[in-house]
Amino acid sequence: MAFAPGLLAGRRALVTGGGTGLGRSIGRRFLDLGASLAICGRRAAVLDATAEALRTEVPGAEVTTHPCDIRNAAAVEEMLDAVWRHGAPDILVNNAAANFLAQTHRLSARAVDAVLGTTLHGAAYCTIGCGRRWIEAGQPGVVLSILTLSALQGGAFTTPSAMAKAGLLAMTQSLAVEWGPHGIRLVAIAPGTFPTEAAVARLRPGGLDHAGVPLRRAGRHEELADLAAFLVSGHAGYITGECVVADGGRRLLSGARAGAQEMLDWTDAQWAAQRARTPVR
Repeated sequence: MAFAPGLLAGRRALVTGGGTGLGRSIGRRFLDLGASLAICGRRAAVLDATAEALRTEVPGAEVTTHPCDIRNAAAVEEMLDAVWRHGAPDILVNNAAANFLAQTHRLSARAVDAVLGTTLHGAAYCTIGCGRRWIEAGQPGVVLSILTLSALQGGAFTTPSAMAKAGLLAMTQSLAVEWGPHGIRLVAIAPGTFPTEAAVARLRPGGLDHAGVPLRRAGRHEELADLAAFLVSGHAGYITGECVVADGGRRLLSGARAGAQEMLDWTDAQWAAQRARTPVR
């Protein structure tokens, strides 16, 4: 473990989409570091199973579950009221998202709304609801939003997700200024490939390929969870409005010269042939 066990002692976190995938991994790390946890999602059975497993994995862990479709603003308010009754959180992780591969010109309005509703609107409802409660109580807080690289550079065939995640980045930057005087920080992470079963099935039909990643591997969940723990901790207390990219160098390679990706895998013979063609050696 990268941090002292009590790094988040006395803290309480609400993680949306906390029953599976990266949300579960982040929540687990927060528990390891002493926080208590509230997880929300649409499927009560999944949340309950995850909570039970987390209590087994982290003896003494406090985990509450809150079924909620965050696309529904009224449902979000009811969920937040229930979370607050168990104890006011001071960390919100906007992790819940919807995404799938599609040709954008063939998307129906319903398909667009399905992505924007969860990824953008739901995160906005949760953020504003938590922020209002914190400000009214004079309580500081931290909002961590999980983005994607498409928030920074677009994402062909996942256009609604790219739009939604870019909106979350704008929210992070805007509210960092507006809510800063209230002691509320907003930060974000733009992950590269951190495989989850659902994401691989929906977005990587051909399987994982690390050719476009200079570090030549996928990210490990514990690496993302450690970064999340740092950003919501007091050690990052002067960081707000920022998005940290964790992608193994993938974004930098995409901006490199044409052919750079293929050159990473050139053989010695190919490089020898290239040197022979170089006029100045």
